[in-house]
Amino acid sequence: MSTTTSQAAVTPTPNQRSAGADERVRRVSPWRGLFNRPEFGSIAGAVLVFVLFGIFAGDSGMFNLDGVMTWAQVAAYLGILAVGACVLMIAGEFDLSIGSMIGFAGMMVAVPATFLGWPVWASVLFAFAGCMALGWLNGYLVVRTRLPSFIVTLAFMFILRGLTLVLSTYFSNSTIVSGIGDKLGTDPIVRTLFQGSTFQPLFGWLAHAGLIDKLPTGEPVVGGMPKVLLWWLALAGCAGFVLSRTRFGNWVFIVGGDNNTAKNAGIPVNRVKISLFVLTAFCACLFGVLQVAEVGSAAADRGLQKEFEAIIAAVIGGTLLTGGYGSVLGACFGALIFGVVQVGISYTAINSDWYRVFLGGMLLLAVLFNHYIRTHAGRSHAAADK
Repeated sequence: MSTTTSQAAVTPTPNQRSAGADERVRRVSPWRGLFNRPEFGSIAGAVLVFVLFGIFAGDSGMFNLDGVMTWAQVAAYLGILAVGACVLMIAGEFDLSIGSMIGFAGMMVAVPATFLGWPVWASVLFAFAGCMALGWLNGYLVVRTRLPSFIVTLAFMFILRGLTLVLSTYFSNSTIVSGIGDKLGTDPIVRTLFQGSTFQPLFGWLAHAGLIDKLPTGEPVVGGMPKVLLWWLALAGCAGFVLSRTRFGNWVFIVGGDNNTAKNAGIPVNRVKISLFVLTAFCACLFGVLQVAEVGSAAADRGLQKEFEAIIAAVIGGTLLTGGYGSVLGACFGALIFGVVQVGISYTAINSDWYRVFLGGMLLLAVLFNHYIRTHAGRSHAAADK
């Protein structure tokens, strides 16, 4: 008897539940919820880009398997950088040194293996260790000096570019170190991780079954999936999982939203930021190693302006320049837009010089769109509070 009475006392009536729902819950339509997602703009932009190139270059071979692999590979390279740049920007910081670090990483692989007699695997490990140590130094200087990360990493951008030139000219008397591709191919671990493509048997079977195009020799027109695509998908998946499903991901958003609040909540702000600078350095080194493995050489001018393209891809993907808001998925779609446009222009009669104009226009539109979304969301929350 007493148990029944107690349950009745704490169980709300339908009218009470309705009143409680009206007071506590603000209904949001599915369309408005989608519109407020950070990646909405980049997904819509990607759809628009595909539609435009489908109209103007649909019969040019751009959307054949070999064409798809071409622009997907370009997008994957930039996507690797965009993942690191996006997560760091969500935490409220920038890294302008990642473009120069690409060329520097290539030299750190090529010079020891070519001129100093190092094993290839040791050169690759040396490159990753050196770049990640530089990323740690970037982060440490930012959090200890409290200087803007824009200034600190801008300085490292020039330092690393200069060091790359010094190394290449000192050892090879040129800005290019060639011959490293053959050496990479002799190391089974390095070759498996970074060089060539994968899933060759699958593509061969698809060609034999008539599902993809074949060469006159019977071989598939595309021999496999470039490994840079797998690296991009793996990095994006891991970063997205960490941001959305882990405590560290929550820390990243809180640190970017309000640094003081994060410190007062006991979040290790300095450790979070330094680790994200290390992440961006890892992404830059990965880009450099994959590029050296593909091209077979290291060059001092590799990665030029890639830091800005990575930031633009993240901003197009909905990441705010002020931090605290963003999406890895959106950054990946931003990189995909870049890849499609950069390669797609060559399939049309449009002058390729318009590519940079497009990038600037996309950045401006993305910033305006993100500003509108945040302003509109702020007004909606304020009206709901009243």
